[in-house]
Amino acid sequence: MYYLKSEQSFDSAHFLANYDGKCRNIHGHRWRVVIEIKSRELRTEGQLKGMVVDFSQLKKDIKEETDFFDHALILEAGSLKQTAMEALKEGGFRFIEVNFRPTAESFSRYFYERMKEKGYQVARASVYETPDNCASYEEDAHGEL
Repeated sequence: MYYLKSEQSFDSAHFLANYDGKCRNIHGHRWRVVIEIKSRELRTEGQLKGMVVDFSQLKKDIKEETDFFDHALILEAGSLKQTAMEALKEGGFRFIEVNFRPTAESFSRYFYERMKEKGYQVARASVYETPDNCASYEEDAHGEL
């Protein structure tokens, strides 16, 4: 089995609603996203002969996903009062509502699924919210948890 890894990062803020601890407050991270793809075979002809994929394309596809979140406030849908949402809009702040709690664990699954949708055979997606703390997501051999 061949494995390739590529990574990108983005800066954003988030908070964890209904969390009893410091992370209930808005705070920021430099999120580091590492995507690992796999293949049993290498390409046998053409420009990509001897490769799994073109690293530049893999890098571009990951960057497209991470750039979406860069310099935004990431909110779990329904976690802020409507008046707060309106104030953010009026202030010209960029925010993104997601349908999951914006944790490293949830982001690892999110990026796994997004890269899979792009056609990659993803082995694992890892998301670091600090240099020392990382969450990873992968499916088992049967494509289930």
